[in-house]
Amino acid sequence: MERVSRMVAEKPVVIFSKNSCCMSHTIKSLFCDLGVHPAVHELDEMQRGREIEAALSRLGCNPTVPAVFIGGELVGGENEVMTLHLQRSLKPMLKRAGALWV
Repeated sequence: MERVSRMVAEKPVVIFSKNSCCMSHTIKSLFCDLGVHPAVHELDEMQRGREIEAALSRLGCNPTVPAVFIGGELVGGENEVMTLHLQRSLKPMLKRAGALWV
């Protein structure tokens, strides 16, 4: 858990992902299209990826990827992020976190 806390503090937007997950790809593309440059951690490429995935599960991420943190807070997975985007709440959240300036 401490490792995850350190990782989510490194940038305004942090995404835990897997290369094999199509929804992870969709979420990463959305943030890129919005002009956000998140820290992306590909759990299937990391030596301790399974440990981090277990920690994300304990935090309530189900499924564990993609897991999106904005401003150090867990936002959730693809459903939560897409809901915020469709409600036009995602951009203001990104601006408050310092991840988006326009």
